[in-house]
Order: sequence, then structure tokens, then C-alpha cells
Amino acid sequence: MVAAYLLASVRMLKEYERGVAFRIGRLRAPLGPGMVVVFPGLDKMVRVDLRVVTLTIPPQEVITSDNVPARVNAVVLFKVTDPVQSVMAVENHAVATSQIAQTALRSVVGRTDLDTLLAHRDDLNEDLATSIAKQTEPWGVEVHVVEIKDVEIPEAMQRAMARQAEAERERRAKVISARGELQASTELRDAAKTLSESPASLQLRYLQTLLELGADQNSTVVFPIPIDIVGPFLDKFRTPAAPAHTNGHRPDAVFAERGTDG
Repeated sequence: MVAAYLLASVRMLKEYERGVAFRIGRLRAPLGPGMVVVFPGLDKMVRVDLRVVTLTIPPQEVITSDNVPARVNAVVLFKVTDPVQSVMAVENHAVATSQIAQTALRSVVGRTDLDTLLAHRDDLNEDLATSIAKQTEPWGVEVHVVEIKDVEIPEAMQRAMARQAEAERERRAKVISARGELQASTELRDAAKTLSESPASLQLRYLQTLLELGADQNSTVVFPIPIDIVGPFLDKFRTPAAPAHTNGHRPDAVFAERGTDG
């Protein structure tokens, strides 16, 4: 009988487990891991898992600071660092951590706007982890990670955001096009200044353009010729001005006489 009683008193605790035992209602020192002795009728032991626990927060209906309804869920990773406090300070540390996480999620999301919720989740995760850790630290529970998993918003709001994103892309395209036109005009102005300083380079540019047009095998090419190129040829065919005479004849008369002589 005594052997059976002693055999029933033996308990085995795994490496990641600790035992919080009470003898006649009074707290004993933490037990484990390995073989421990718990006398039936005198002792009562509570097993505490020290591994990291993954806790999924169910979707919460929240309203952001800019009055947008959303459904947000998250995941919390925590572990017990003080087995005694996790049993003595709270009835069920896992359920209590879940309730605190849900409350903190609604509170933190309610203080932010939709753009921050969608684009700056890292900051919100840090705020959530800090808020939950303050509540669970007295229980011997350490919060490691809090991550917002999914954010659901109404379809009407999704369509409005899609239109906003499209308008933003069009605005950026127009700005980029305008900047390109400005840069091109600046480059053309500098090129015109450079060509104006050297008329020969301008003629070479016209000849290069003629070469490019000829490569396309066009049947008709209308090409303007600058006056600077044909100016010297026109000067050769221009009639020289009549010299002044001392015999009293007018210049128009001299031209008339030359015309009759010819």
C-alpha cells in the first residue's frame, strides 16, 4: 500500500515544463524539470509550459480616426518567464493575454487613420507590443511579437482608394512629362547657342539631316535652306551701287545710260 502511494506520488516534468505546487494550500518552490514528488491528498501541482505560445486575435470591428470602418486581426507571440506569477497573479494567463490583446488592438487602431494602418504597420505593431507587455508583465508573461495580419475595409472604400491611386499616378506622369519638356528645352537652348557661335557647325548639322532623310528613301523632301548659306552666292549676283559723278548727272540717269548702251 505504501509502495503504491509512493509510486503515485512520482511525476515527470519535461525540459520545457515547470511545476507550481501547493501543499495544503501553501505555495511550494517551483518543481522540475525531471522527476518530482507530489503527494496525493497533500499536494496539488499545476504544469506551466515555458515555450513560446502563438495566440491569434480574432477579427475586431474598429473605426479609424478618419471614420473608416475596418476589420483587423493580429497574432501575438508570448511565453511565460515566471511560472509562479503566471499561476498566482492571474487565473488563466493565456485567456487574459488574449483579452488584453483584443482591447489593445481596438484602442491602437482607433487612434490611427487608414493610411497609417495600411502603410505603417511596423509602428503600430510596436505600439501594440508595448501596450500588451505593460499589462502582462506582472503576470510573468513576456510578449515577443505582435503582428497585424489582415485589414479588411468596405468595397466602396477600396474603389475610392483605387481611383485615388490612379489619379496620383496620372499626376506623377504629367509632372515627369513636364520636367522632361523643361529639360529638353534647356538642352535645345544650349545647343542653339553653341551652333550660333559657329556657322560651320550649323551647316554640318543641315547636311547630316539631309543624309538622314535620304536614308529613308523619301520621294519628296522639302528642306529649308538658311539665308546664311546662300547669302554669299546672292552677293555675287547683286548689282553694285553706282558711283557718284562730278558732271552733274543723277545716279538714276547713269543707270539709264548704261541700260541704253547695253
